[in-house]
Amino acid sequence: MSDMDTELKQYLEAGPSVAPKDALEFAEGSEIKIVDFKFVDLLGRWQHVSMPLNAVDESAFVEGLGFDGSSIRGWQAIDESDMLLIPDPSTAIVDPFTADATLSLICDIRDPVTGGPYDKDPRFVAKRAEEYLRSTGVADTVNIGPECEFFVFDSVSYDLEPQRTGYSIDSGEAHWNSGKPGLGYTIREKEGYFPPAPHDTLQDLRSEMVLTLGGLGIDCEFHHHEVASAGQCEINMRFDSLRKMADQVMVYKYVVKNVARRAGKSVTFMPKPLFGDNGSGMHVHQSLWKEGTPLFADKSGYAGLSQLARSYIGGLLKHAPAILAFCAPTTNSYRRLVPGYEAPVNLVYSQRNRSACIRVPMYSESPKAKRLEFRPPDVTANPYLAFSAMLMAGLDGIEKSIDAGEPADFDLFEEATDIPQVPGSLAEALDALEADHEFLLKGSVFSEDLIRTWIDWKREHEVDFVALRPHPAEFALYYDA
Repeated sequence: MSDMDTELKQYLEAGPSVAPKDALEFAEGSEIKIVDFKFVDLLGRWQHVSMPLNAVDESAFVEGLGFDGSSIRGWQAIDESDMLLIPDPSTAIVDPFTADATLSLICDIRDPVTGGPYDKDPRFVAKRAEEYLRSTGVADTVNIGPECEFFVFDSVSYDLEPQRTGYSIDSGEAHWNSGKPGLGYTIREKEGYFPPAPHDTLQDLRSEMVLTLGGLGIDCEFHHHEVASAGQCEINMRFDSLRKMADQVMVYKYVVKNVARRAGKSVTFMPKPLFGDNGSGMHVHQSLWKEGTPLFADKSGYAGLSQLARSYIGGLLKHAPAILAFCAPTTNSYRRLVPGYEAPVNLVYSQRNRSACIRVPMYSESPKAKRLEFRPPDVTANPYLAFSAMLMAGLDGIEKSIDAGEPADFDLFEEATDIPQVPGSLAEALDALEADHEFLLKGSVFSEDLIRTWIDWKREHEVDFVALRPHPAEFALYYDA
């Protein structure tokens, strides 16, 4: 960690909130030359704009910085395009990838006409979700711990033209390269979990990612190779509160992609870039706390769970088809969520069973470690919306005392015949969200406008975009018909 990174970490840890004046004084007293303002769009991707430090003053944190909201997907119409960025000084980090020292700030979005927060700003949704949780009196904190998986490829190309389409990816450790001249240490299909070097070629790259994240104040735990052959990896972050963790997921994706790019490699968070091998998910661990006390623990309950936790599970199971429109929000998500494999498609809960959509980890008997893991999400999700949707589903379960049913502590492949399953496509998940979203509107956490915009955008720009194009596999099946 550089001296500047150390100073910034100490500055951020000095108190629960950071004043704009303090952020600017830190920047002016260091090597910072540029200030970068980042914000997340509706679909979960960062956008940014930069200014030299001498052009930024405290008014930017109050009055905001104007930009064209009509150029951001799913936001404003062209006749009402003016929007404001409001930097949050508590999110300050020194960007580790810029040539000139750059202070990076995550921004909220404000409507310049009403002066209030913009209800389609994902970060505002996360803020309202935390406020709604506190207003219920059930708990004051939801802790979130996502397991973000990704692939590291040596090369990737793709083509989508009216007369030509296809993709090509490669990884030196992939099993399909075993027939090429080399050293022979490729990883067989589905045998990538925990192998050491020389099979795992990405140890040093992942360590660099972990150390870079640590330098930015993001605590990581395990990192390892994942099951799939061609460079599938996982780096786990230590749990944190909802909005802070969503911020950290955005930083995580930025760091992972850019560390890989600096090494001449490419990272994708697509859930299913490879046919016939494991896909990438984002298993989301979650628990409720009140005044420092964990609420999901009861040693007399199933798997050490409290009744409150089981009602939370009941809400997640009931609303899972709807919230997957936010948690597994791409057409590619449902190439991973396929019945008959290890994918968590069964709408049941279980201790230790990884084919259930909700697993109760049994690694520790400590009440502080008691949590549940919702397994269908993936990292194409907008973390602010996905985490908020999961919380709202769980709270609805608590409010209505929804019965989670009996746990599924049996082989779901051999014995399950009538267990309900997650939607089979993004189109089905969007239909479920359209029919079941009243629970998301409580406390004005999600707005009807945001949900309607999400459904319409996804149907037009993703579901139809994919469905209307001939698939290469169709040529193999039907060209000579």
